[in-house]
Amino acid sequence: MDAVRVALLREVLAGTEWLRATRRFAGVLRSSVVPHGGGLLLVGTERYEPWHLAAHLTDEAAWSGLPELSPTLVRHHVEPCGPPHLSVGLGRLEAARRGETLLVVAPERPADGLLERVHDARRAGATVLALDGGDREVRGLVHESLTVAPDAELDLDTVQHLVSAAAGENTLPPQRGPRRLRDRLSRLADQLTAPPPGRW
Repeated sequence: MDAVRVALLREVLAGTEWLRATRRFAGVLRSSVVPHGGGLLLVGTERYEPWHLAAHLTDEAAWSGLPELSPTLVRHHVEPCGPPHLSVGLGRLEAARRGETLLVVAPERPADGLLERVHDARRAGATVLALDGGDREVRGLVHESLTVAPDAELDLDTVQHLVSAAAGENTLPPQRGPRRLRDRLSRLADQLTAPPPGRW
């Protein structure tokens, strides 16, 4: 789905909870990867591999100038001699640590083995997010989730388009690393002393 179609979809969805929910979730995703310089892992279930979302996030990373949004696609089955970007297996989740973000796309309940790896990644300090189909166990493991129920007005693929587009939207330059008190005070002083908009 290109930018024009996303814009038309947003127009149709104006005023609905979907726009707010996808933008909020995209904001959480963006704020969890940008300050840490990346480290976004993307994994689906054994039956649903989110390669389409991986491609869209990679595009948004390039267009927005935020390489941190480009994910590593973690796969359940890796083909021998495959290209490097398609050769990252589930073992990568065991190496997830603080500062990394794991985005789980699970339209149905994942196998217990994946849930255990997600739980271990969270215990190791990774931020865990999910686009899910409403499974309580998945939602209990994550820091933030966006649920797309089977009977929802939108399907999971459409929601993924909205999330990836919102994650790459142009905003103020992201703050990288922890901000010092002096930086925060300086920004506040600038805001307080700036002339009101439209008066000059």
